Amino acid sequence: MVFFMPYIIITDSGADLPWGYYTERNIPVIPMQVTMNGEPYSDDGSMDSLTFYNKMREGVLFQTSQFTEFQYLETFEKYLQQGLDILYLGLTAGLSGSYYSACAARDQMAEKYPKNRVVVPQTVAVSLGLGLLVHEAANRRDAGMGLDELCAWVEAEKLTVHHRFTVDDLMFLKRGGRLSAATAILGTMLGIKPILHVDNEGHLINMEKARGRKAAINRLAEKMEETATRAFEQTVFISHSDCEDDARELADIIKKSMNVINFEINYIGPVIGAHTGPGTIALFFIGKER
Repeated sequence: MVFFMPYIIITDSGADLPWGYYTERNIPVIPMQVTMNGEPYSDDGSMDSLTFYNKMREGVLFQTSQFTEFQYLETFEKYLQQGLDILYLGLTAGLSGSYYSACAARDQMAEKYPKNRVVVPQTVAVSLGLGLLVHEAANRRDAGMGLDELCAWVEAEKLTVHHRFTVDDLMFLKRGGRLSAATAILGTMLGIKPILHVDNEGHLINMEKARGRKAAINRLAEKMEETATRAFEQTVFISHSDCEDDARELADIIKKSMNVINFEINYIGPVIGAHTGPGTIALFFIGKER
């Protein structure tokens, strides 16, 4: 499908949408950077998700690194040279310093291409929460919404995109500094599963605890029922770290309790999965402000 427009939406691989989606919707995606046992690796879809999580289970150490200003400059200039303005929707600054690299690249491009714009809003979104924001923005772009109006929509609506996570292995949160070793060990012994969300500043926050995996999945659905607006009209996004059966179980609960018909279910990619580990389930929907 060919789009004719004065601006383009760009995102990064932390949006966790299927790779074919970006091509279909004409959304360039910037591969974020990961290291695998200390060696650089580009999150460009070349490693399938099953292989990635199997490597994690085998003890391969994955870490994320900040995307550089130069890499943003390369991408932005490619489209500015075509006379296009750019709306870049990337990972929240609350979890990635790459946002500031994107802002620095934007400022450089403003000097070189004064007739064009690069807009870099703070999305306060991650994984398919960012994917949901990108999806809704692309729908409005394709319906004819101009860049100024779309930027205003992003700023007005971004805090209505809810993020709810539960993780299976607390040791990955411990490794990332989000849990103490003692808490992770005790929680594992007791079968505690944390319920996390992304707050208004884009940080991943521990909200509450559930006892056992089943209870955690049910609690994700309950939190949506408490806060979603017109859930039955939405496409609900669910991402997972190689636990698709659990993700589909969550979708079934939501379908029955809230009459939701449309779901987008996809893997959590390496950028987020490196911190949460296998067995993570994340739920994203539109609701009241966080």
